[in-house]
Amino acid sequence: MLHPSYSDLMKVVNSEVEQGDTPVVNSRYSIVLATAKRARQIISRQMKGDERALEISKPLSRAVSELNEGKIKVLPEEMEEAESTKEDASAAAEE
Repeated sequence: MLHPSYSDLMKVVNSEVEQGDTPVVNSRYSIVLATAKRARQIISRQMKGDERALEISKPLSRAVSELNEGKIKVLPEEMEEAESTKEDASAAAEE
């Protein structure tokens, strides 16, 4: 069994959403995607030699813990698309 549970993680992620607004996360799938993305970020930092990331032996467990502790935020899809567009534009400008 996953601890914390998916429903607990969804509550944490949606805790800052005002009542009546659309929740940021409304499915287990969204939780899985968010934790997988964070775990890949940790692994990527390990491969680049980041000292803090090298201390992490279980990236997925760390990602779930960070999400549960509110250390990372999950953006709604619209905001995430806008962020990736900004990053793509920045990368193109650097080339």
